[in-house]
Amino acid sequence: MSVPRFHLHFKTVTHTSPIQYLKSLRLHRARLMLIQQNMTAAGAAARTGYESDSQFSREFKRLFGRSPAEEARIMKQAFRLQSAGSGELF
Repeated sequence: MSVPRFHLHFKTVTHTSPIQYLKSLRLHRARLMLIQQNMTAAGAAARTGYESDSQFSREFKRLFGRSPAEEARIMKQAFRLQSAGSGELF
């Protein structure tokens, strides 16, 4: 299969280009690192292959709508509330 044909099929299935798909995977992985491992944005950026912290932060904010630090803080708080709330139901 040619490269252009692969790109066409890939985009048909995923509704995004291969590079955008990989970027999204890397950013979602970094998001988990920020939340689960209390990693800094710089640490998550480096672990997911970003050489530039500012590029990482720009792309992260573009995808999630918040800076890495804001997203980590809000998601940690949401998980704490969800855990506390689910424990009371049972």
